[in-house]
Amino acid sequence: MNRFVFRLLGPLIVQTDDGPLRINGRRQATVLSMLVLYADRVVSVDTLVDAVWPDSPPATARNQIAICVATLRKTFKQAGVTDLLVTSPPGYLLAKGEHRVDVQEFLERAEKGRDAARRGRAEEACTLFEEALSIWRGSALDETPGSRLEAEAVRLEQMRLTLVEERAGLMLQLGRHRALTGELTELVARHPLREQCREHLMLALYRSGQRAEALDVFLNGRRLLTEQLGIEPGPGLRQLHDLILRDSPELTRPPAVVAPAPTALQTIPAQLPAGVMAFTGRQREMASLDGLLKEPYNPHTPALATIVGVGGVGKTALAVHWASQVADQFPDGQLFADLRGYDEEHAPVSPAAVLDRFLRALGIGAPQIPADADERASLFRSLLSTRKTLIVLDNVRSFPQLRPLLPGGGRSVVLATSRESLGDLTGDYTALSIRLRMLEPTEATALLIKLAGADRFGSDPVAVEQLGALCDCLPLALRIAGARLAAKPNLSVRSLVERLRDQRGRLDVLSPGEGGVRAGFRLTYRDLPAEAARMYRRLGLLRTADFAAWAGAAVLDTTVWHAEELIDQLVDAQLLEVASADPGRAARYRFQDLLRLFARERAESDEPEGDTDAALERAFAAWLWLAEEAHRRIDGRRFPVSRAQAPAPDFLRGLADELVGAPMDWFESERSAVTDMVAHAAETGRAWYAWTLTQSAVPHFETKNYLEDWQRSAEHALAAARRSGDEPGEATMLRSLGSLAIYQRRYEQAEGWNRAALRLLRNTGDVGGAALAQRNLAMCARFQGDWARALEYCEEALSGFHASGDTGNEAHLMGFQAQIELDRGNVGGALPLAERAVALSRRTGSVRAEAQSVYRLAEVRLRAGELGEAGEAFEAVLRLTRGEGDRVGEAHALRGLGQTQWSQGLLPAAGGTLQQALEITDELADRFLYARVETDLGCVDALGGHCAEAAERFRRACAAFGEVGAQPWRAQAARLLVAVQDAAVQDAGLPPGGGDAVGLPHRSFTPEELTALLSGPAD
Repeated sequence: MNRFVFRLLGPLIVQTDDGPLRINGRRQATVLSMLVLYADRVVSVDTLVDAVWPDSPPATARNQIAICVATLRKTFKQAGVTDLLVTSPPGYLLAKGEHRVDVQEFLERAEKGRDAARRGRAEEACTLFEEALSIWRGSALDETPGSRLEAEAVRLEQMRLTLVEERAGLMLQLGRHRALTGELTELVARHPLREQCREHLMLALYRSGQRAEALDVFLNGRRLLTEQLGIEPGPGLRQLHDLILRDSPELTRPPAVVAPAPTALQTIPAQLPAGVMAFTGRQREMASLDGLLKEPYNPHTPALATIVGVGGVGKTALAVHWASQVADQFPDGQLFADLRGYDEEHAPVSPAAVLDRFLRALGIGAPQIPADADERASLFRSLLSTRKTLIVLDNVRSFPQLRPLLPGGGRSVVLATSRESLGDLTGDYTALSIRLRMLEPTEATALLIKLAGADRFGSDPVAVEQLGALCDCLPLALRIAGARLAAKPNLSVRSLVERLRDQRGRLDVLSPGEGGVRAGFRLTYRDLPAEAARMYRRLGLLRTADFAAWAGAAVLDTTVWHAEELIDQLVDAQLLEVASADPGRAARYRFQDLLRLFARERAESDEPEGDTDAALERAFAAWLWLAEEAHRRIDGRRFPVSRAQAPAPDFLRGLADELVGAPMDWFESERSAVTDMVAHAAETGRAWYAWTLTQSAVPHFETKNYLEDWQRSAEHALAAARRSGDEPGEATMLRSLGSLAIYQRRYEQAEGWNRAALRLLRNTGDVGGAALAQRNLAMCARFQGDWARALEYCEEALSGFHASGDTGNEAHLMGFQAQIELDRGNVGGALPLAERAVALSRRTGSVRAEAQSVYRLAEVRLRAGELGEAGEAFEAVLRLTRGEGDRVGEAHALRGLGQTQWSQGLLPAAGGTLQQALEITDELADRFLYARVETDLGCVDALGGHCAEAAERFRRACAAFGEVGAQPWRAQAARLLVAVQDAAVQDAGLPPGGGDAVGLPHRSFTPEELTALLSGPAD
């Protein structure tokens, strides 16, 4: 496989084994740059739109992004890479795999250098820093405009400059000051406001014997800061200036001397506990914490970092590991206290008790420690005002517990861990806030290998990945699993994986004795307010990957506003996490699997059975009501046809416009939740919810081409309906599977599903449902070329739609009848049907229905030779489908427009239009539509005199039509193939049938000739 190297540290370059890959146009370069910058992470379409059009995006922006991605995929495919760009709602993801990204390589080398520096290996660190800086080829993202990318470029440039300064600091330590002066002089000239760089230059000049020049660098910097910003230089520069004026010995590097033993008042505490074995990962967090060491000195505000996360995620391990790595940078010692904010047996430790211990550690005798808590805090601040001390406060329960332990300012650093967000710290105190997540899968695997030994996993690498996933990549769970394997040589990894697969027993395995994972969760759950605890355990009953706040309102039977408040409490307690929070859209939330299992356990033990059943009923009812409302808004007609609309649940009353005002967006956000709820309903004997929810989601499945979701949901619902003897549900799902089979061009299977559905629908008296099955059977007959039978089914279906008042489907069927009349060559009979279909569909108010009807009218206009009117109609369909995000409809409209353009002799325009359609068919994997587009592209080639290319396209179309059993269309493509071959060989003086595509002479056709050959079936 070709492996790419993506270079962003300079102009954008995609390097392949065969040389640079050409990326055409600013939009493609911008989209690709954003996806590479966030490699292996989803970049939303909205973010990409903002990057390409930062000021005023066009109405078609989202579709143009999709076109850019499709074009990039084609470019990569031509270079031999097919799996690089992945569609992952709400956007796209660049799956890095074995490809390389220069930004990541720069960051990795920089972090390795910092790690070496922390370990005292300055020489090695310098080398690594130089390797990292050598990756840069110029300004980051050069020649790729846009404010979003410019901001990213500025961020990367700041990281580069910071690394340059760190390297300079190390070189000064190594005595290489003379080699630095020229480089630093140039750097200060380009970045005159960077005080660290100016400080390094002053020291390098001083040590090189250029004392006057060093002082001049300070004066120039001071003049610049006061004139431009109205501020004095920072304390670092001022202190260095004073030291140079005094020729202080501190500016040289004297040989180390043995320090005298400290006196009682010089006690240097070293209280850090031992770190955990096999600490793994957290490189990004470690790098963020390193930033605390470079924070400018502030005499009034302490440097404070908080690490927040759920129990067992490794907060203490990270804090202690980082503190141990940087302990030597705090010459006045390290203080540590476990504040026991989440202890099952003991109350939280009071600040006064901690201050007593800290003051003793700092050399204050017991008689001198004040009894008053405020006086203790004041003495503590006084002692630290001139010291550089690291203070680690573990398991902080609240801000009031923490506040007395903060120094008043100075050079000390405080690192606090907590299970809850310490909201009062935000802004006023916190220099850095880290929300600690689970480990990455690769980090989880590495930790397991360190704990249990590589030999335990060598023969089964898949099992170790599964083990990490079943442990939720939670460090505590991973350590328990790894310790279990290490202690039991006869326990296979596969066997442990199988034990953990049992959801009811998983927490038991990971909670040995009374401790482990369950104990950690229990402490957080214990301290929740009663309503928040009830919300947590009832949300655990849901089996959806994520959910919105209204789902919480459903399970608790409260208002959405109150549900949001309670969910926020659960997020602050780290029991839930925000899955997505895009601007302008409702936030969505999710559980980690182990936390969901714990919530379900609590629901089973703490909730009466009737209450859990009622909570689930409300949740199913809420999803169904919203799905049916969204369906109605998409189709613009009464839905469901066979029964009255249910009233809105109390907790959703008045919220329809807010929640489903953009119905397709609602379905998109609920895509996985809907399929999960269908499966849940089917498994728990709620067949009616399963099949009605599936029925409601079909317009979304169809428009977005989510065929696997459609099939899986319909099959679950069908099985549930059959188990419970629900004939209406069975019939509806049989018909739905029949519709899906038509969509997949599996017409024989579709006919069987729909015939079975029709029998049941007639038995149950569902006139509207029977009409839908009859319409589907008409489609099957038409595809097989049986026009008479297709029209018979149409007449029966039309009668059923009219009787049931289903105007939308009546309009759709009239458009379909118009298409059949075209197939029969009856253009005059097709036109009034198509016009009536458009008028009816507009009455429904459904954009989707209108687009389908206008498309049929456009086909009639095209066949009638009214090319101007046909083009306008296809353009209208294109606007309607793009506005709805309907990629299938967009592809059909592009194909029809392309045919219209080549019929007018507009060959370049037709080629471009059809190429867009071809890219979408590749995205949709629709072989029938692909063959239609290839047929039209073949016509463009034939009109241009490129017979060889045309013949090859017609061959591909024949093969694809054959794959899906579309014999009438296959015959049409075959006629075109014979025509281009015979015409060409006759021009060359050969007998008919004697040529083939290779080396065919040039012979131009006319649009009229090809239109005559296209007199067979049309879609």
